[in-house]
Amino acid sequence: MAWVYLLVAGIFEVGFATSLKLSENFSNWLYTVSFFVCAAISFGLLVVATKHIPLGTAYAVWTGIGAFGTALVGILFFGDPITVGRIVFLVLLIGSVIGLKLVSPDPKKPAPLEGVL
Repeated sequence: MAWVYLLVAGIFEVGFATSLKLSENFSNWLYTVSFFVCAAISFGLLVVATKHIPLGTAYAVWTGIGAFGTALVGILFFGDPITVGRIVFLVLLIGSVIGLKLVSPDPKKPAPLEGVL
C-alpha cells in the first residue's frame, strides 16, 4: 500500500507544480488554494510512504513521478517543446522509477540486516 501512497503523492506533486504556474505568482486565488491543497496532500502521502519505503528511494520515486508528470503536462497543455532528446530522457526517468520499485525491498518484509546492527 505504501507504493500506492507514493504514486498518488507523485500525482499530487504534478498538481501542485501545475497549480503553481497557473496561480500567477499567487495572485489567482483558485490556483493558489489548489497549490496548497495539492502540496499538503503530496507531502502528507510522502510522509506516510516513507514509513515503509526507504527515504532515498521514496524521495527519488516521488520526484521522478512529479518531474515526468509535470513535463508531460507542460508538453500537452503549455506548449513545451517535444524533442527526441526530451522524450528519451523522460522515458529513462520513468524506467529509473520502475527500476527503483523493482530493486527495493518489500515494505512488509524486514530489511536483511534489520535488528542485527
